[in-house]
Amino acid sequence: MHYLPKKVIFCKLCVQSNQRPGPSPEHLKKNKSVPTIGFKEGICDACRYYSEIKSKINWKLREKKLKKLCDKYRDKNALYDVIVPGSGGKDSIYVSQLLKNKYKMKVLSVTWAPHLYTDIGWKNFQSWCKTGIDNILVTPNYKVHSKLTSLAFKNLVNPFQPFIMGQKVCAPKIALKYGVKLIFYGENNSEARGHYKENLSPIMDIKHYTRKNNKTKLFYGGVSLKDLKNKHGITNRDLEIYMPPLEQQIRKRGVEVHFMSYYKKWSPQENYYFAKKNSGFQTNIGGRSEGTYSKFSSLDDKIDGQHYYTMFIKFGQGRAMNDACRDIRDGFISRDEALLLMKKYDGEFPKKYFSEFLKYIDIDEEKYWKIIDKVRPKHLWGKKNGKWFLKHKVWQQK
Repeated sequence: MHYLPKKVIFCKLCVQSNQRPGPSPEHLKKNKSVPTIGFKEGICDACRYYSEIKSKINWKLREKKLKKLCDKYRDKNALYDVIVPGSGGKDSIYVSQLLKNKYKMKVLSVTWAPHLYTDIGWKNFQSWCKTGIDNILVTPNYKVHSKLTSLAFKNLVNPFQPFIMGQKVCAPKIALKYGVKLIFYGENNSEARGHYKENLSPIMDIKHYTRKNNKTKLFYGGVSLKDLKNKHGITNRDLEIYMPPLEQQIRKRGVEVHFMSYYKKWSPQENYYFAKKNSGFQTNIGGRSEGTYSKFSSLDDKIDGQHYYTMFIKFGQGRAMNDACRDIRDGFISRDEALLLMKKYDGEFPKKYFSEFLKYIDIDEEKYWKIIDKVRPKHLWGKKNGKWFLKHKVWQQK
Protein backbone atom coordinates (compact mmCIF):
# COMPACT_ATOMS: atom_id res chain seq x y z
CA MET A 1 0.00 0.00 0.00
CA HIS A 2 1.43 3.34 -1.05
CA TYR A 3 0.81 5.06 2.29
CA LEU A 4 2.81 2.66 4.46
CA PRO A 5 6.19 3.78 5.86
CA LYS A 6 8.98 2.42 3.65
CA LYS A 7 11.23 1.75 6.62
CA VAL A 8 9.92 -1.23 8.60
CA ILE A 9 10.51 -1.22 12.35
CA PHE A 10 9.30 -3.56 15.07
CA CYS A 11 8.41 -2.74 18.65
CA LYS A 12 11.09 -3.54 21.22
CA LEU A 13 8.51 -4.73 23.76
CA CYS A 14 5.97 -6.64 21.67
CA VAL A 15 6.24 -7.78 18.03
CA GLN A 16 4.15 -5.05 16.41
CA SER A 17 5.43 -3.34 13.27
CA ASN A 18 4.89 0.23 12.14
CA GLN A 19 2.96 -1.11 9.14
CA ARG A 20 -0.25 -1.60 11.14
CA PRO A 21 -3.07 0.76 10.12
CA GLY A 22 -4.45 2.97 12.86
CA PRO A 23 -2.46 6.12 13.66
CA SER A 24 -2.28 7.71 17.06
CA PRO A 25 -3.33 11.37 17.29
CA GLU A 26 0.35 12.22 17.97
CA HIS A 27 1.42 10.50 14.76
CA LEU A 28 -1.26 12.18 12.69
CA LYS A 29 -0.09 15.63 13.75
CA LYS A 30 3.31 14.88 12.22
CA ASN A 31 2.20 13.16 9.02
CA LYS A 32 -1.45 12.93 8.07
CA SER A 33 -0.65 10.78 5.01
CA VAL A 34 0.73 7.86 7.03
CA PRO A 35 -2.22 6.15 8.78
CA THR A 36 -0.23 3.62 10.81
CA ILE A 37 0.40 2.96 14.48
CA GLY A 38 2.85 5.40 16.06
CA PHE A 39 6.24 4.62 17.58
CA LYS A 40 8.41 6.47 20.09
CA GLU A 41 11.98 5.41 20.87
CA GLY A 42 11.33 1.99 19.34
CA ILE A 43 8.16 1.29 21.34
CA CYS A 44 4.72 1.16 19.72
CA ASP A 45 1.88 3.33 20.97
CA ALA A 46 -0.08 0.29 22.15
CA CYS A 47 2.74 -0.79 24.48
CA ARG A 48 3.17 2.81 25.62
CA TYR A 49 -0.51 2.93 26.51
CA TYR A 50 -0.16 -0.27 28.54
CA SER A 51 2.90 0.92 30.47
CA GLU A 52 2.10 4.61 30.83
CA ILE A 53 -1.67 4.50 31.37
CA LYS A 54 -3.29 1.08 31.74
CA SER A 55 -0.82 -0.22 34.33
CA LYS A 56 -1.67 2.78 36.56
CA ILE A 57 -5.46 2.58 36.37
CA ASN A 58 -7.35 2.26 39.65
CA TRP A 59 -9.75 -0.55 38.70
CA LYS A 60 -11.75 -0.28 41.93
CA LEU A 61 -12.52 3.33 41.07
CA ARG A 62 -13.43 2.30 37.51
CA GLU A 63 -15.87 -0.29 38.85
CA LYS A 64 -17.54 2.38 40.96
CA LYS A 65 -18.07 4.35 37.76
CA LEU A 66 -19.56 1.25 36.13
CA LYS A 67 -22.00 0.74 39.03
CA LYS A 68 -23.01 4.38 38.82
CA LEU A 69 -23.56 4.06 35.07
CA CYS A 70 -25.73 0.96 35.50
CA ASP A 71 -27.75 2.72 38.22
CA LYS A 72 -28.36 5.57 35.80
CA TYR A 73 -29.73 3.35 33.03
CA ARG A 74 -31.42 0.64 35.10
CA ASP A 75 -35.18 1.14 34.74
CA LYS A 76 -37.75 -1.18 36.32
CA ASN A 77 -40.34 -0.08 33.77
CA ALA A 78 -38.14 -0.67 30.71
CA LEU A 79 -38.12 -3.89 28.71
CA TYR A 80 -34.32 -3.71 28.45
CA ASP A 81 -31.69 -1.60 30.19
CA VAL A 82 -28.75 -2.35 27.94
CA ILE A 83 -27.83 -3.88 24.59
CA VAL A 84 -24.77 -6.10 24.24
CA PRO A 85 -23.70 -6.71 20.62
CA GLY A 86 -21.85 -9.96 20.02
CA SER A 87 -21.62 -13.32 18.33
CA GLY A 88 -21.62 -15.60 21.34
CA GLY A 89 -17.85 -15.56 21.55
CA LYS A 90 -15.92 -15.36 24.79
CA ASP A 91 -16.09 -11.55 25.04
CA SER A 92 -19.82 -11.07 24.46
CA ILE A 93 -20.56 -13.90 26.89
CA TYR A 94 -18.43 -12.20 29.54
CA VAL A 95 -19.95 -8.74 29.08
CA SER A 96 -23.57 -9.90 28.94
CA GLN A 97 -23.30 -12.21 31.95
CA LEU A 98 -21.43 -9.60 33.99
CA LEU A 99 -24.11 -6.98 33.35
CA LYS A 100 -26.97 -9.42 33.91
CA ASN A 101 -25.78 -11.32 36.97
CA LYS A 102 -23.53 -8.92 38.85
CA TYR A 103 -25.09 -5.56 38.02
CA LYS A 104 -28.69 -6.79 37.61
CA MET A 105 -29.25 -5.18 34.20
CA LYS A 106 -31.93 -6.39 31.78
CA VAL A 107 -29.80 -7.38 28.79
CA LEU A 108 -30.75 -7.66 25.14
CA SER A 109 -28.03 -9.25 23.02
CA VAL A 110 -27.81 -8.37 19.34
CA THR A 111 -25.96 -10.42 16.73
CA TRP A 112 -25.02 -9.37 13.21
CA ALA A 113 -24.75 -12.77 11.54
CA PRO A 114 -21.44 -14.04 10.15
CA HIS A 115 -21.09 -14.48 6.39
CA LEU A 116 -20.96 -18.27 6.75
CA TYR A 117 -21.43 -19.81 10.20
CA THR A 118 -18.93 -22.43 11.31
CA ASP A 119 -20.27 -25.41 13.24
CA ILE A 120 -18.51 -24.35 16.43
CA GLY A 121 -19.63 -20.75 15.96
CA TRP A 122 -23.26 -21.76 15.74
CA LYS A 123 -22.95 -24.04 18.79
CA ASN A 124 -21.38 -21.27 20.87
CA PHE A 125 -24.05 -18.82 19.74
CA GLN A 126 -26.78 -21.23 20.85
CA SER A 127 -25.01 -21.81 24.17
CA TRP A 128 -24.87 -18.06 24.72
CA CYS A 129 -28.60 -17.72 24.08
CA LYS A 130 -29.25 -20.45 26.63
CA THR A 131 -27.55 -18.47 29.42
CA GLY A 132 -30.78 -16.57 29.99
CA ILE A 133 -30.71 -13.50 27.76
CA ASP A 134 -32.88 -12.42 24.86
CA ASN A 135 -31.21 -12.22 21.47
CA ILE A 136 -31.95 -10.62 18.13
CA LEU A 137 -30.10 -12.25 15.25
CA VAL A 138 -29.85 -9.94 12.23
CA THR A 139 -29.05 -11.76 9.00
CA PRO A 140 -28.52 -9.59 5.91
CA ASN A 141 -29.76 -10.61 2.45
CA TYR A 142 -27.42 -13.38 1.27
CA LYS A 143 -27.28 -12.20 -2.34
CA VAL A 144 -26.60 -8.58 -1.43
CA HIS A 145 -24.09 -9.39 1.32
CA SER A 146 -22.10 -11.85 -0.78
CA LYS A 147 -22.02 -9.33 -3.65
CA LEU A 148 -20.78 -6.55 -1.37
CA THR A 149 -18.19 -8.92 0.09
CA SER A 150 -17.03 -9.81 -3.41
CA LEU A 151 -16.71 -6.13 -4.34
CA ALA A 152 -14.84 -5.40 -1.12
CA PHE A 153 -12.37 -8.17 -1.87
CA LYS A 154 -11.86 -7.10 -5.49
CA ASN A 155 -11.61 -3.37 -4.80
CA LEU A 156 -10.14 -3.20 -1.31
CA VAL A 157 -8.79 -6.72 -0.64
CA ASN A 158 -10.85 -6.47 2.52
CA PRO A 159 -13.59 -9.12 2.48
CA PHE A 160 -14.74 -8.14 5.98
CA GLN A 161 -15.60 -4.53 5.18
CA PRO A 162 -19.38 -4.95 4.56
CA PHE A 163 -19.63 -7.20 7.63
CA ILE A 164 -17.90 -4.64 9.84
CA MET A 165 -20.05 -1.81 8.49
CA GLY A 166 -23.25 -3.72 9.23
CA GLN A 167 -21.99 -4.86 12.61
CA LYS A 168 -21.19 -1.29 13.73
CA VAL A 169 -24.66 0.10 13.04
CA CYS A 170 -26.79 -2.90 13.99
CA ALA A 171 -26.96 -2.33 17.76
CA PRO A 172 -27.51 1.45 17.63
CA LYS A 173 -30.39 1.00 15.17
CA ILE A 174 -32.03 -1.63 17.37
CA ALA A 175 -31.49 0.62 20.39
CA LEU A 176 -33.55 3.28 18.63
CA LYS A 177 -36.34 0.79 17.90
CA TYR A 178 -36.54 -0.50 21.49
CA GLY A 179 -35.85 2.77 23.30
CA VAL A 180 -32.63 1.50 24.87
CA LYS A 181 -30.10 4.20 25.70
CA LEU A 182 -27.07 2.14 26.74
CA ILE A 183 -24.98 -0.15 24.51
CA PHE A 184 -21.99 -2.09 25.85
CA TYR A 185 -19.19 -3.41 23.65
CA GLY A 186 -16.30 -5.39 25.06
CA GLU A 187 -12.86 -4.12 24.17
CA ASN A 188 -11.96 -0.75 22.74
CA ASN A 189 -9.85 -1.65 19.71
CA SER A 190 -7.86 1.52 20.30
CA GLU A 191 -5.94 -0.37 23.00
CA ALA A 192 -4.21 -2.38 20.29
CA ARG A 193 -3.65 0.65 18.09
CA GLY A 194 -2.54 3.06 20.78
CA HIS A 195 -5.13 5.80 20.24
CA TYR A 196 -4.46 7.50 23.55
CA LYS A 197 -7.32 9.99 23.34
CA GLU A 198 -9.95 7.36 22.53
CA ASN A 199 -8.73 5.08 25.32
CA LEU A 200 -9.19 7.81 27.91
CA SER A 201 -12.95 7.83 27.34
CA PRO A 202 -15.37 4.97 28.07
CA ILE A 203 -17.63 6.13 25.24
CA MET A 204 -17.29 5.27 21.55
CA ASP A 205 -17.03 8.35 19.34
CA ILE A 206 -20.42 8.84 17.70
CA LYS A 207 -18.76 9.33 14.30
CA HIS A 208 -17.97 5.60 14.15
CA TYR A 209 -21.58 4.48 13.85
CA THR A 210 -23.65 7.42 12.54
CA ARG A 211 -23.93 9.68 9.52
CA LYS A 212 -24.31 13.44 9.63
CA ASN A 213 -27.29 13.65 7.27
CA ASN A 214 -28.93 11.99 4.28
CA LYS A 215 -26.37 13.58 1.98
CA THR A 216 -23.41 11.88 3.69
CA LYS A 217 -21.35 10.02 1.08
CA LEU A 218 -21.39 6.29 1.73
CA PHE A 219 -19.34 3.57 0.03
CA TYR A 220 -19.87 -0.18 0.29
CA GLY A 221 -17.31 -2.58 -1.08
CA GLY A 222 -15.36 0.44 -2.29
CA VAL A 223 -18.28 1.45 -4.53
CA SER A 224 -20.52 4.52 -4.28
CA LEU A 225 -24.28 4.17 -3.78
CA LYS A 226 -24.85 5.47 -7.31
CA ASP A 227 -22.56 2.90 -8.92
CA LEU A 228 -23.93 0.08 -6.78
CA LYS A 229 -27.35 0.82 -8.22
CA ASN A 230 -26.34 1.52 -11.83
CA LYS A 231 -23.59 -1.09 -12.26
CA HIS A 232 -24.46 -3.82 -9.78
CA GLY A 233 -28.22 -3.63 -9.32
CA ILE A 234 -28.02 -2.99 -5.57
CA THR A 235 -30.56 -0.39 -4.48
CA ASN A 236 -30.79 1.89 -1.46
CA ARG A 237 -33.54 -0.41 -0.20
CA ASP A 238 -31.09 -3.33 -0.33
CA LEU A 239 -28.58 -1.27 1.66
CA GLU A 240 -30.96 0.04 4.29
CA ILE A 241 -29.83 -2.61 6.77
CA TYR A 242 -26.25 -1.30 6.48
CA MET A 243 -27.14 2.40 6.66
CA PRO A 244 -25.85 4.19 9.78
CA PRO A 245 -28.45 6.01 11.85
CA LEU A 246 -28.44 9.80 11.73
CA GLU A 247 -26.28 11.47 14.36
CA GLN A 248 -29.18 13.72 15.30
CA GLN A 249 -31.38 10.68 16.04
CA ILE A 250 -28.80 9.15 18.36
CA ARG A 251 -28.19 12.40 20.24
CA LYS A 252 -31.90 13.16 20.57
CA ARG A 253 -32.61 9.72 22.07
CA GLY A 254 -29.56 9.96 24.35
CA VAL A 255 -27.99 6.68 23.15
CA GLU A 256 -24.43 6.03 24.33
CA VAL A 257 -22.01 3.25 23.36
CA HIS A 258 -19.58 2.24 26.10
CA PHE A 259 -16.58 -0.12 26.27
CA MET A 260 -16.33 -2.64 29.11
CA SER A 261 -12.53 -2.58 28.77
CA TYR A 262 -12.59 0.93 30.23
CA TYR A 263 -14.26 -0.28 33.43
CA LYS A 264 -12.73 -3.75 33.78
CA LYS A 265 -9.16 -4.92 33.27
CA TRP A 266 -9.69 -6.59 29.92
CA SER A 267 -8.11 -9.97 29.20
CA PRO A 268 -9.19 -12.17 26.26
CA GLN A 269 -7.72 -15.26 27.94
CA GLU A 270 -9.55 -14.60 31.21
CA ASN A 271 -12.75 -14.00 29.24
CA TYR A 272 -12.26 -17.40 27.60
CA TYR A 273 -12.00 -19.15 31.00
CA PHE A 274 -15.11 -17.28 32.16
CA ALA A 275 -17.09 -18.21 29.05
CA LYS A 276 -16.03 -21.84 29.25
CA LYS A 277 -17.18 -22.05 32.86
CA ASN A 278 -20.41 -20.09 32.53
CA SER A 279 -21.79 -21.02 29.12
CA GLY A 280 -20.07 -24.17 27.94
CA PHE A 281 -18.11 -22.16 25.35
CA GLN A 282 -16.09 -24.48 23.09
CA THR A 283 -12.78 -23.82 21.38
CA ASN A 284 -11.85 -24.46 17.78
CA ILE A 285 -12.50 -28.02 16.68
CA GLY A 286 -9.15 -29.62 15.89
CA GLY A 287 -7.09 -27.19 17.94
CA ARG A 288 -5.61 -23.86 16.90
CA SER A 289 -6.99 -21.55 14.23
CA GLU A 290 -5.19 -21.35 10.90
CA GLY A 291 -2.51 -18.67 10.87
CA THR A 292 -2.01 -18.57 14.62
CA TYR A 293 -1.44 -20.56 17.79
CA SER A 294 -4.63 -19.57 19.62
CA LYS A 295 -7.87 -21.53 19.55
CA PHE A 296 -10.58 -19.39 21.16
CA SER A 297 -10.91 -16.17 19.12
CA SER A 298 -12.82 -15.38 15.91
CA LEU A 299 -14.33 -18.84 15.54
CA ASP A 300 -17.80 -18.17 14.18
CA ASP A 301 -17.21 -17.18 10.53
CA LYS A 302 -15.70 -19.29 7.75
CA ILE A 303 -14.27 -16.07 6.29
CA ASP A 304 -12.33 -15.11 9.43
CA GLY A 305 -9.18 -16.71 8.04
CA GLN A 306 -9.35 -14.59 4.88
CA HIS A 307 -9.73 -11.44 6.99
CA TYR A 308 -6.41 -12.12 8.71
CA TYR A 309 -4.66 -13.41 5.61
CA THR A 310 -5.46 -10.32 3.55
CA MET A 311 -4.13 -8.24 6.45
CA PHE A 312 -0.91 -10.25 6.26
CA ILE A 313 -0.60 -9.60 2.52
CA LYS A 314 -1.27 -5.86 2.75
CA PHE A 315 0.66 -5.06 5.92
CA GLY A 316 3.10 -7.93 6.46
CA GLN A 317 1.56 -8.98 9.75
CA GLY A 318 -0.75 -11.87 10.27
CA ARG A 319 -2.98 -13.47 12.83
CA ALA A 320 -0.18 -14.86 15.00
CA MET A 321 1.37 -11.39 15.33
CA ASN A 322 -2.02 -9.97 16.22
CA ASP A 323 -2.50 -12.53 19.00
CA ALA A 324 1.09 -12.40 20.21
CA CYS A 325 1.14 -8.63 20.71
CA ARG A 326 -1.79 -8.83 23.08
CA ASP A 327 -0.50 -11.92 24.91
CA ILE A 328 2.88 -10.27 25.49
CA ARG A 329 1.30 -7.13 26.94
CA ASP A 330 -1.01 -9.21 29.14
CA GLY A 331 1.94 -11.25 30.41
CA PHE A 332 0.89 -14.66 29.08
CA ILE A 333 3.92 -15.18 26.81
CA SER A 334 7.37 -13.66 26.49
CA ARG A 335 8.61 -11.83 23.43
CA ASP A 336 10.98 -14.72 22.66
CA GLU A 337 8.09 -17.19 22.79
CA ALA A 338 6.10 -14.92 20.51
CA LEU A 339 8.91 -14.86 17.95
CA LEU A 340 8.95 -18.65 17.80
CA LEU A 341 5.17 -18.83 17.42
CA MET A 342 5.15 -16.20 14.69
CA LYS A 343 7.93 -17.92 12.79
CA LYS A 344 5.88 -21.10 12.82
CA TYR A 345 2.38 -19.77 12.10
CA ASP A 346 2.24 -16.17 10.85
CA GLY A 347 1.12 -16.02 7.23
CA GLU A 348 -0.16 -19.60 7.10
CA PHE A 349 -2.75 -19.79 4.34
CA PRO A 350 -6.33 -20.49 5.57
CA LYS A 351 -7.19 -23.42 3.32
CA LYS A 352 -9.91 -25.06 5.42
CA TYR A 353 -12.78 -22.96 4.03
CA PHE A 354 -11.05 -21.59 0.95
CA SER A 355 -13.30 -23.27 -1.61
CA GLU A 356 -16.40 -22.05 0.22
CA PHE A 357 -15.01 -18.52 0.29
CA LEU A 358 -14.39 -18.55 -3.46
CA LYS A 359 -17.92 -19.77 -4.07
CA TYR A 360 -19.35 -17.14 -1.73
CA ILE A 361 -17.68 -14.21 -3.55
CA ASP A 362 -18.11 -15.89 -6.96
CA ILE A 363 -14.53 -15.91 -8.26
CA ASP A 364 -12.09 -18.67 -9.19
CA GLU A 365 -8.73 -19.40 -7.59
CA GLU A 366 -6.73 -17.85 -10.44
CA LYS A 367 -8.59 -14.55 -10.05
CA TYR A 368 -8.15 -14.71 -6.30
CA TRP A 369 -4.35 -14.89 -6.52
CA LYS A 370 -4.17 -12.15 -9.14
CA ILE A 371 -6.01 -9.83 -6.76
CA ILE A 372 -3.86 -10.89 -3.80
CA ASP A 373 -0.54 -10.54 -5.60
CA LYS A 374 -1.41 -7.17 -7.09
CA VAL A 375 -1.62 -5.47 -3.68
CA ARG A 376 1.57 -6.82 -2.13
CA PRO A 377 3.60 -3.71 -1.15
CA LYS A 378 6.96 -3.77 -2.89
CA HIS A 379 8.84 -2.69 0.23
CA LEU A 380 7.38 -5.69 2.11
CA TRP A 381 7.38 -8.43 -0.51
CA GLY A 382 9.91 -9.89 -2.90
CA LYS A 383 9.81 -12.76 -5.37
CA LYS A 384 12.43 -15.44 -5.92
CA ASN A 385 12.16 -18.50 -8.16
CA GLY A 386 8.49 -17.74 -8.67
CA LYS A 387 7.70 -17.65 -4.95
CA TRP A 388 6.79 -14.65 -2.83
CA PHE A 389 8.68 -13.96 0.39
CA LEU A 390 8.33 -11.41 3.16
CA LYS A 391 11.37 -9.14 3.24
CA HIS A 392 11.11 -8.11 6.87
CA LYS A 393 10.55 -10.72 9.57
CA VAL A 394 10.58 -9.73 13.21
CA TRP A 395 12.20 -13.01 14.27
CA GLN A 396 15.20 -12.18 12.07
CA GLN A 397 15.76 -8.75 13.58
CA LYS A 398 18.74 -8.23 15.84
